[in-house]
Amino acid sequence: MKQALEGLKVVDLSQVLAGPYCTMVLADMGAEVIKIEKYPHGDDTRSMGPFINEESHMYMMVNRNKKGVCINLKTPEGLDLFKELIQSVDVLVENYRPGVTKKLGIDYDTLKAINPGLIYCSISGYGQTGSYSQKGGYDIMAQGLSGLMHMTGEPDGRPVKVGFAVNDIAAAQTALQSILMAYIYKLRTGEGQYVDVSLVESGLAWTVWEAAAYFGKGELPERTGTAHRVSAPYQGFKTKDDYILIGAGNQKLWEIFATNVVNRPDWLDNPLFATNYLRAQNVKTLEADIESELLKHSATHWLQLLDKYGVPSSPIYSYEQTLNDPHILERGMVLSYQHPTAGKMRTLGFPAKFSKTPGQLTSAAPTLGQHNVEIFETLNVSDERIRKLESANAIHSKS
Repeated sequence: MKQALEGLKVVDLSQVLAGPYCTMVLADMGAEVIKIEKYPHGDDTRSMGPFINEESHMYMMVNRNKKGVCINLKTPEGLDLFKELIQSVDVLVENYRPGVTKKLGIDYDTLKAINPGLIYCSISGYGQTGSYSQKGGYDIMAQGLSGLMHMTGEPDGRPVKVGFAVNDIAAAQTALQSILMAYIYKLRTGEGQYVDVSLVESGLAWTVWEAAAYFGKGELPERTGTAHRVSAPYQGFKTKDDYILIGAGNQKLWEIFATNVVNRPDWLDNPLFATNYLRAQNVKTLEADIESELLKHSATHWLQLLDKYGVPSSPIYSYEQTLNDPHILERGMVLSYQHPTAGKMRTLGFPAKFSKTPGQLTSAAPTLGQHNVEIFETLNVSDERIRKLESANAIHSKS
């Protein structure tokens, strides 16, 4: 089956999460992604557990569908080999700290002279310029600096990190859309360009409602637990046996919820609850009144009733419950594949469903240096030269 990005050739110099996630999506959609791992141990996630047959689940999760080589860019021989490869590449993705690529001789200006059509995407914590560009920046620092942690958690509690690496994934998505826009431009003009993506700015760009409140009225987004800042009821509530989410976020849904779901039509006459704005202003009172009713029955009882009357609602799943939910499975969000070392594995599926060019899982994440010979043969590298490269510690081949 044809895929959307067939013919796009990508070199992935990144590691850990943001860059590899970006290039994984490109590979899922048909791009040829060549992952170049550092010599001699590869991507840092190869050392992160859990492991099966000495293969890291962390590494396997975001490096599927890629071809893997291991080149020592700190050797002249390895650098020469890399530059030969880069001549025929459309996109390069890297996440070195600013200035490191210059020292290695693989910066954009150097590689642009070799390949003028190259789209070169750098992903870093704080970006390539600015006061913080030389600081080390992981996801948690980006969550802090972008204001995300300050607005996450219970009102009287500590700032809380989002449960997954949200700024890493935000940067991956920003890099992905930027690369595709640059590729469209290249298809029109033949010209490549440099793309600078940071974890901080990628997360900050997602805070659109919060920016609207601050720029519009000077309101600061404080911690609200599960509650929404301007809509109510729109949060988690405690029932007799578990928590559930209810989103009666407009007047019609509120009236249906009060009248049909909890049988409290008197709430419609309460001046504190008269409008969505007033309900949000009096959310603590609203929460107490709603939970006084919900505590009478189980989560299942209320979820069935909410569904019956069309009020948006949801259980609050554990991750295991999510991955075993029939809807998630029906939508193909859990896939199985065979890894050459680890055996039968499961991974996440493709979130976007394309009618003509769907994402495909065609190969497992590469073992370290697995595709050295295959990739180097495309560069007309002889067996003798490969042996010399190995002897010079310029490449690490699969044993």
